[in-house]
Amino acid sequence: MKKLRTYYTQFRHNSNQAMERKWILPLALGSIVSLFLLFLTTLTSFDGSPFLFFYHPSAVLGGSSPFVESQLKPIPVSTLPPPPRFAYLISGSAGDGLMLRRTLLALYHPLNQYVVHLDREASSQERLGLQKFVKDHQVFNKFGNVRMIVKANLVTYRGPTMVANTLHAAAILLKEGGDWDWFINLSASDYPLVTQDDLLHTFSYLPRDLNFIDHTSNIGWKEFHRAKPIIIDPGLYSLKKADVFWVTQRRSVPTAFKLFTGSAWMALSRSFIDYCIWGWDNLPRTVLMYYANFLSSPEGYFHTVICNAQEFRNTTVNSDLHFISWDNPPKQHPHYLRLNDMQRMINSNAPFARKFPRDDPAALDKIDSDLLSRGPDMFTPGGWCVGSGKNGSDPCSVIGNTTVIKPGPGAARLETLISSLLSENNFRPRQCK
Repeated sequence: MKKLRTYYTQFRHNSNQAMERKWILPLALGSIVSLFLLFLTTLTSFDGSPFLFFYHPSAVLGGSSPFVESQLKPIPVSTLPPPPRFAYLISGSAGDGLMLRRTLLALYHPLNQYVVHLDREASSQERLGLQKFVKDHQVFNKFGNVRMIVKANLVTYRGPTMVANTLHAAAILLKEGGDWDWFINLSASDYPLVTQDDLLHTFSYLPRDLNFIDHTSNIGWKEFHRAKPIIIDPGLYSLKKADVFWVTQRRSVPTAFKLFTGSAWMALSRSFIDYCIWGWDNLPRTVLMYYANFLSSPEGYFHTVICNAQEFRNTTVNSDLHFISWDNPPKQHPHYLRLNDMQRMINSNAPFARKFPRDDPAALDKIDSDLLSRGPDMFTPGGWCVGSGKNGSDPCSVIGNTTVIKPGPGAARLETLISSLLSENNFRPRQCK
């Protein structure tokens, strides 16, 4: 973690310089007082020992030693930054209930916050099953950090209702989720390639205002096929899901703000999420109204807001932190990941991968055994798990100190990725271009 530690140290140093200037006058006064006290110690008492008006070492130490230093022990000072906290949205549709449970268990850590959502297309029985799983789980109850959106939203994945659902979950996490640093949106077909301890450890060294969002202003063919057409999402007003439909009239590309596009999956800072919800300069609301009639708006809304907001445009890291297997050129959906994609997933150094099929768990089983050390229906082990794990028992059934982080090999892979993303060749030159 040498590179990330250096990056973190420089960031802390720069942010504290202004604060240090405020202490110059108190420091000078303190130095004068210290010199005066030092002068007093040169005076001798009648018995020839060092004399102070308010202190005599033999009175405190029983005369065993005239030196205070021999009785003191240095207080260890940790140079490691505190671990961050992540706020996850894990969403799914009809038939995704079991996949969503598996992803939640693989991602769980007591320090984090979680919102799970099965959209209205899922049956009442499937949603009630997930609700019962969350409500009855002993660990979830202990930490109170898993919430389910019981009143499900109708989500049309090519329309703006997916953006609305993401903002809904983010608002819940801001209101009820306590302190957290990054918001990460995932689907039930996503899966982690590193442990949460790996992720928490690596992100400990990063400034909390960074936003990991794949983006570009080169919208290419999307200008004609997505920006100029006007679509209507029935999910905005209907009780049943239906595909979007087009209005015959077309529109010009906006001039009030510049369009950006990219991946729908991202890790966004709390400060930026707060801005999207509150929108104190109205840009988030204006852009949201424009994207209400935009095809595949999740691939453009947050990107356009962040790159047009002066406060946040220089905080972007151009990555969605995912391994995704696309056609060339990309189609609407990526390839399903199988067992033979395993090495490519590892070599990507990405913390997440998608899209995994429901009917072929072989790849997920391999990830569990080789990368996460996770047993069936168990949590991914971390420093907070102090059980033995013998005889097939869950080591996380016995809970220790939740702030203890034990990174594994995944942290080294993730450090390689982050160091590359933050290098001089990739970081500043690729911000909102």
